[in-house]
Amino acid sequence: MSKIVIIGNGIAGTTAARLIRKKSDHDIILISSESKYFFSRTALMYVYMGHMKFEHTQPYENWFWRKNKIQLLQAHVAKIEPAKNHIKLQSGEVINYDKLVLALGSKSRKMPIDGVQLAGVQSLYNKQDLLLMEDNTKDVKQAVVIGGGLIGVEMAEMLHSRGIHVTMVVREDSFWNIVLPKEESEMVTRHIIDRGIDLKLSHTVEEIKGENHIEQLVLDDNSTINCQFLGITIGVEANISLLQGSEIDTNRGILVNEYLQTSIDGIYAIGDSAELRNPPAGRRAIEPVWYTGRMMGETVANNICNKPEKYDPGIWFNSAKFFDLEYQTYGFVPSTPQEGYDSFYWEDKKSERAIRLVYNTNNTLVGVNCLGLRLNHQVCERWINEGKTLDFALANLHLINFDPELYKKFEKEIFSSNSI
Repeated sequence: MSKIVIIGNGIAGTTAARLIRKKSDHDIILISSESKYFFSRTALMYVYMGHMKFEHTQPYENWFWRKNKIQLLQAHVAKIEPAKNHIKLQSGEVINYDKLVLALGSKSRKMPIDGVQLAGVQSLYNKQDLLLMEDNTKDVKQAVVIGGGLIGVEMAEMLHSRGIHVTMVVREDSFWNIVLPKEESEMVTRHIIDRGIDLKLSHTVEEIKGENHIEQLVLDDNSTINCQFLGITIGVEANISLLQGSEIDTNRGILVNEYLQTSIDGIYAIGDSAELRNPPAGRRAIEPVWYTGRMMGETVANNICNKPEKYDPGIWFNSAKFFDLEYQTYGFVPSTPQEGYDSFYWEDKKSERAIRLVYNTNNTLVGVNCLGLRLNHQVCERWINEGKTLDFALANLHLINFDPELYKKFEKEIFSSNSI
């Protein structure tokens, strides 16, 4: 029986702890400075919006951890000393380990501009950010969000839900067009504007003004925006500052092999902070999304419990929501036209629903995008893995539809349009 220490209780670290327990009698310590209990990070916005309380974001009852003999420790890890097989807490306590799992997660990317230190300026990633946002937005009438990604649109919706006028400053000329193809990006852009957000495209913030508190922003065209709150959501980066001086190899993240092992024997890295030395074809070295963290947790549990397994994320998948507009993507969907690939695209007349099927020169399906629709994950994945043709996909669209009962179906509308 070994002593397993896991630093980080997000989806990656928690999945590893649960499955190590399921497969073994190892001693398990799960450490986090953010919170004692695992919670759904993606649900934080709904706490702010009043849809749920924080305790509702915790998937497991508090007794679950005691019953499964997983020791929870809310503490800050100050140092890792692999040569001694132990970690040091900020309190001075030393904890020994036989195996160490680093599930350190992400942190918000900093904006290199004067004024970010002013009160009322913050990012949004963790529980502490949510608590700060509660304090920072009291009596606020005007807010600005910088950044055109998923966290940015979530923050805009949160602020808008409280009657705060929200301006989003986005450097691209269409929302999230570094990820979304032109038509989907334009649909999302229209949707955000229709929800009452003042969306300023093709702009950057050059100056943040205020005495002690944020008061005004200056844009690249010298125009100004008055505001009492500024949310900076320009992306995340691997949270690896803890590893300085540890001799564990890092780059942008913690470098791992296909078994998620670091450069030090007995130490693994998973989740947002892990960087694959040789990522599978079509995948990025760092993928800070929920389901890859869960899969990495499953893989590392097998490897620690003597069931060697290479990490295989399968085809790319992601989902999100832009206010009321749901989004799913599977496989390879380039944001700009790529040689050797084409796509079938359909959008309804109200510009509320869309689907894109990407195929290669062999007419083989390689990717799927949808907005305002819910598709069956298993079917989409199977079709891409099995190399189904575009013709097959179009003839069997009813199998891919996962919209709730009584929702208007989209298949007949596609076939009656000029898209086919």
